[in-house]
Amino acid sequence: MENLKEIDFVHKTTLDNGLRIVTEHIESVKSISVGIWVKTGSRNEKEELGGVTHFLEHMLFKGTDSRTAFDIAQSMESVGGYLNAFTSSEYTCYYARCVEDQLDRALDVLSDMVLHPSFPEEEVEKEKKVVIEEMKMYRDSPDDYLFEEFSSKMFEGHALGRPILGTEETVSAFSRDDLYQYMADRYKPSNLLVAVAGHVDHDKVVEVVNSYFGQLDYDQIENEKQPIEELNPEKLELTKSIEQTHYILGRRGLNFDHPDKYLLLLANTVLGGGMSSRLHQNVREKYGYCYSIQTFNQSYSDSGIWGVYVGTDKEYVEHVHELVVAELNKISTELIPEKELEEAKSQLKGKLLLSQENTSNRMMRLAKSELYFDRFVTLDELEENIMNVTAEQIQEFAKDFFDQKNYMEAVLTPEG
Repeated sequence: MENLKEIDFVHKTTLDNGLRIVTEHIESVKSISVGIWVKTGSRNEKEELGGVTHFLEHMLFKGTDSRTAFDIAQSMESVGGYLNAFTSSEYTCYYARCVEDQLDRALDVLSDMVLHPSFPEEEVEKEKKVVIEEMKMYRDSPDDYLFEEFSSKMFEGHALGRPILGTEETVSAFSRDDLYQYMADRYKPSNLLVAVAGHVDHDKVVEVVNSYFGQLDYDQIENEKQPIEELNPEKLELTKSIEQTHYILGRRGLNFDHPDKYLLLLANTVLGGGMSSRLHQNVREKYGYCYSIQTFNQSYSDSGIWGVYVGTDKEYVEHVHELVVAELNKISTELIPEKELEEAKSQLKGKLLLSQENTSNRMMRLAKSELYFDRFVTLDELEENIMNVTAEQIQEFAKDFFDQKNYMEAVLTPEG
């Protein structure tokens, strides 16, 4: 029997106008996940249009030249599928999941949303109120509020530091013309990617996508350079009418293609990868100083953000800080024992494999791989890079990465 590899089921086609199409055929499923990705996010906005990418994501569901908002919602739900979308700092995705024989329907409605939005005036005004309520919801969530303030300070003066949702002032000022202009500037074929994973035929996908997007002209986008200035760490102290204190210790992280990313991935797993991690066992289980403690690791095309988040009592903050710093120092000065490192590798490998049980995750991995690396990064490659990391390499990396001079604190305490 022929020994087929993951890469054998992945195909890519680029249309003459620059639009890319990537698919992964999965024989064992009866569903498909379809995504239209736009390589544009909040960092590509002018400051006075802060939040327009996310607002546009909402508005594309509000109707097209030939469909009402209800028609869009019903188009997939009536056949047991669903539509959704999300916005990040660097990309926007509109996606559908459905059974395999609804490929044409999924691509029809998604392409209609992207190519022919109508932006009804009354819906624009209504959605402004909806997004402002979304902002309030996040502000009412202490950990979300603290993380946004921390991120804003970490990239102060840079587009990465601006909130993805924008502000009440910027969102309130949006006009229909702003939306159409932003789409004209950013939603060009060379900035679009269609990704499909599931029981699907690549040539069929190319044929359907080409019928919708093939007539668009090639038009290259010139992205503005966004140099990131050196961080000057300082402590951020905030108060809010809450019961618990929320604390972050963090620093700038690594970009998606950084040569040390696998070292950080394993160090992150050892420190904060679940209930068996060092921080959870020491801060929560040994001392009972918190209910929630976790690490976070976010990468961008040219930077990143890494840190430790803890929900604790005000009187424990200093103790928690000391314990966290002690763990960062330990991983910088002592080799991770062989058994612990092997378990961390197995944990990462298991998470990767489990994530592949879902066609939506497969579609998203397919798309991000293309967006950030211009190629498909296989599970075998990921596993090999993880398994080849040594304890000595992690320790050498940790000496600089976990040096406290690079870190910033943020604390949100109860008022009064």
